[in-house]
Amino acid sequence: MALSLAAVSAQRRAHALRYLREEDRKLSLAVYLLLLEALEKEYGITRPPEFGFGPHGKPFLPDYPHIHFNLSHCSGAALCVVGDTPAGCDIERVQEPLDMDLCRRCCSPEEMDSVLGSRNPALAFCTLWTRKEAFLKYTGEGLTDRLQGLLGTPEASSVRIESHVADDESFVYSICRSLVEEPV
Repeated sequence: MALSLAAVSAQRRAHALRYLREEDRKLSLAVYLLLLEALEKEYGITRPPEFGFGPHGKPFLPDYPHIHFNLSHCSGAALCVVGDTPAGCDIERVQEPLDMDLCRRCCSPEEMDSVLGSRNPALAFCTLWTRKEAFLKYTGEGLTDRLQGLLGTPEASSVRIESHVADDESFVYSICRSLVEEPV
């Protein structure tokens, strides 16, 4: 971990060290290192960037306003999305058994029927959850109490959300991107 700490910005180092659990500190560093790799590969940026933060905490790169990114991590996995249009992403480990209380709070009646009627309700819920969280991270809004009807809003129809399931069905990730290219 010491080598990773030396490779990141002072801002990210402080952020990572605030986590109580070592696994969370390592994941925070890992996802930032993924960002560094993507920035170098796609844009030739080699120095660790500092983040600015939007009104609800969404990070951005003040020195590179044309570059959009989003980060996510969970126990055992990290995800980074970088590009020229706004993006949001989420990765989660599929939790068995399905938490019915959480499902009821987050799902509309139609979504509940779909989740409970699937061959793997925990996987179906996790996929739906990552789609909603990726959308909220795309908008910069963050978690909200309007989760039940979220993906049926006009705002949600203006984005593309792709979801992917690990071969062993232990993880799901979703990426949300704008359907419209931003002017340069």
